[in-house]
Amino acid sequence: MYTKAVEFIKSKISVTPRIGLILGSGLGGLAEHIEAPQALDYKDIPGFLSSTAPGHAGRLVFGSLSGKPVVCMQGRFHLYEGYDVKDIVFPVRVMKLLGVDTLIITNAAGGINTEYNVGDLMVINDHINFTGENPLIGANEQAFGTRFPDMGKAYTPALRELVKDAVIGVDIRLREGVYLACKGPSYETPAEIRAFRIWGADAVGMSTVPEVIAANHCGMKVLALSLITNMAAGVLDKPLTEQEVIEIGNRKSGELQKLIRNLLEIMK
Repeated sequence: MYTKAVEFIKSKISVTPRIGLILGSGLGGLAEHIEAPQALDYKDIPGFLSSTAPGHAGRLVFGSLSGKPVVCMQGRFHLYEGYDVKDIVFPVRVMKLLGVDTLIITNAAGGINTEYNVGDLMVINDHINFTGENPLIGANEQAFGTRFPDMGKAYTPALRELVKDAVIGVDIRLREGVYLACKGPSYETPAEIRAFRIWGADAVGMSTVPEVIAANHCGMKVLALSLITNMAAGVLDKPLTEQEVIEIGNRKSGELQKLIRNLLEIMK
């Protein structure tokens, strides 16, 4: 199925992407800045799923961004949609076969660290996989990577350092910390958040980790950014809603888009 997807995409586009972008809830607007865009709906690509999450357009956009050839996933897939984890990472492996060597992921996350504020941007330096799923379970896809890939530097240190330069002139507070992934779709309980804080998690969400594992297996460089769109359960005395997540994502999306464009400009 990977071959069918790659052949279909290559028959429709004229760019060979080097950088892949996966955009989270409320953050898909970056795709609108891609020059000479060529878009393909997920439903038309062999092997691709349909994105049902709010704020996810559900298409691949190819073109140029800050002078770099890119492919952008405008919307992603989640375990809470009922999808198999191997299908969720299918696009990452297709990107690898198309020529992508660097993957940049954004997501909306809840702040566990009480020093964080809504609207902060966290550079992920490590993760805790609390989903109970791993895309590498089963027969190893030897064409992509080794049976037992190292996850000691799952988030490329050099890319994390570049973000510190890219954020100059951007009105967003930069943090760095650990992302914990849950399966969802229910938000976490206050007791769970207290436990996650003890474990060392700084933010929590329902995505990203499967794609990061698959990207590392493929030998890609990885950068992941969490926009803190709400404080996690129990941090503030207020209910959590998806509307808040999308609203904050839309409010800060311009700054995050600027940061990513700056980042691409200084990447070699």
